[in-house]
Parts: sequence; C-alpha cells; structure tokens
Amino acid sequence: MIRITQNMGGMTQQRILVTGGSGFIAGHIILQLLERGYLVRATLRSLGREDSVRQVLAGAGMVNAEALSFVSADLTDDAGWAEAMTGVDNVMHVASPVMPGHVENEDDVIVPAREGTLRVLRAAHEADVRRVVLTSAFHAVSWGHPHDDHVFTEEDWTVLGGPGVDAYAKAKTLAERAAWDFAATQGGTMELVSLLPVAVMGPVMGSSVSGANHIIQSMLNGQIPRFPDLYIPIVDVRDVAAAHIRAMEKPDAAGQRFLISNGPALPMREIGNILRTHLGPDAGNVPTRNIPNIVTRIGALFSPALRANVPDLGYAKRTSNNKAHRLLDWHPRTPTEAIVAAAQSMITKALVGTPAGK
Repeated sequence: MIRITQNMGGMTQQRILVTGGSGFIAGHIILQLLERGYLVRATLRSLGREDSVRQVLAGAGMVNAEALSFVSADLTDDAGWAEAMTGVDNVMHVASPVMPGHVENEDDVIVPAREGTLRVLRAAHEADVRRVVLTSAFHAVSWGHPHDDHVFTEEDWTVLGGPGVDAYAKAKTLAERAAWDFAATQGGTMELVSLLPVAVMGPVMGSSVSGANHIIQSMLNGQIPRFPDLYIPIVDVRDVAAAHIRAMEKPDAAGQRFLISNGPALPMREIGNILRTHLGPDAGNVPTRNIPNIVTRIGALFSPALRANVPDLGYAKRTSNNKAHRLLDWHPRTPTEAIVAAAQSMITKALVGTPAGK
C-alpha cells in the first residue's frame, strides 16, 4: 500500500490515527503526538464537533495544529473506517464507552466496546497498519479477585464472574480479549499493544470533566459529605498519553500488555488531605472524615451506586509498573501531581462551585 505522507524539511512524517478524538486521554495523546512532529488524524462521531475540539486543544497549548485533521467514524458502524485508515502508519484506539458502576443494561457498555474494538482492528488490518495501541484499563486486570496481598501485573485478568465486576469491567475485559484473539488469528503482521491505566486524573481540557477527575470535582463541590473507605490507584493523564506514544515507538513493545500505574492506591481521605494541603481555602468543601463501613453497606441495600463499591471497602489493590518502566522507559509523575493538576485546572475553568466560607 502506498502511504499518504507529508514531507517537511526532507523528513517524511508518520500519520497516526487516534480514535475518539474528543476524549480526555485522546486529547492529551493528540497534543503530545503533535509536539513530537507526527501527522495526526482523529475520529469524531460527528464532524460538527471539529471546531469545538480544535478550540479545546488550542486552549490546552496545541502546537503544529496544521498537522491535525479529523474524520467521521463511529464504533457502532462500519461506515468511515476504511477512509479513516487511509495512509495511516499506526493507530491509537482510545475510544470506548466509559460507564463505571451500575448501569441498567450491560450491553450498552459491552457491545460497543467489544464490537467497536474489532471494527477498528479489522479496518487497521485491511489498511496494512503497522501497529495498534489499544487503551484497555485496570478494570481488565484486577476485578473479581480475592482481597489479599497479591501485586497485580499485566499477567492478571479480571475474573468475569467474581465479586464487584461491573459492566465496565466486563466491557474492557471482553474487548481486550477479543483484540488479542483477533491479533493471534487474523492480524497477520499487524502488531498489537495494550495499555492498562489505573484511575486517570490530571489537567482538564475544555469544560468536560472525565474519568477519575469526577472524584476530585465531587470533593471540591462538597458532593461527598464523608469519605467511603475506598482506595484509588492513580496515574496522571499526561503520563498515560506518553505511555501510548512510547508503546507505539518502542520495537520491543509489540505483542505486550502494560499496566500503567504509579505507587500505592490512596485512600479517598488522603486524596482529600492532598487537596486541602495544596489548595487551601479553595478546598473548603472537601470533607475530613470517613463513613463507617456499616453505614455504606446499609446504604447499598437501597442504592445500586453504593452497592458497586461494597466489595472493595477497605481494600487497597497493589500494582507494579516494572514492565512499563523497563520496556517503555516510562517514568510517571506522582499521584499528588495528578490530583493537584486536576483540581487547579477545574478551579481555573470554574468547573467547581464556591467553597464554603468564601
């Protein structure tokens, strides 16, 4: 296949397709790809959103904007994917429904995640794409396991029939397994890499709060009166984006899974302490005390949202990022940096209410 490339200053640039171009992680990947001199094509479900996405990226410091283009493609439809892959060297498949916790119909999450992933892989294979980097999640690793001292790595998979496995965990697990099956049986020479980030926090782009940043927003808005006894493993979105690019560029990454984590899981109360320490009066709505587990368990009898948290009360999942450190030369920021950057960006963008006493 003849590649559609652009020659600038005697250097031929690779073209990278990023799916779900309006998303939180995808946006940071796009910014970093452009900084590194790649041509970037991003998918949107509707090209009517192109102007607003460009404005968000520009506000986040986008450079080389002329190297960014958009194409319409939807995970639930074959239309547009062949055109999206034309002349593409590598694919970052980031797009997927994100619905952790209770949902009424699990297929609303599972079907588009699994079928959409296969749709992207088929189109990439037919277009002779060299490598696909798949954004999976820690949800495909650590759900449904016993609560013990096990250190989770890329070798682990979520136990679909285990306790606490919600629709999102099922979706990410089934989608990633389907991807590896496709690569093994139909992928030919196309290479696959999957990344498994823990809870992603960090600088918000635009006015949309996504992923685990909702935890920070809820704390700053006073929507969490007391902390449940839950532990959150955290990684900065900027480091997640950097890991995607390294997974694309490093030859030894082909055929590998990478757990993208950083340090011990933090109790929610500690996240609150970090906010108060670094934000001062701006963290006036952040609580200071925990909810007794018995209260959470009683509340879960009446609330599906609380029920999803019960299996993990008091349990801090342990993780290792040794493989990403070794093969990707990946060195992440501290969880504190991610938490503070997320909070400060929300305050700057007026995405949180006025703290008590201000």
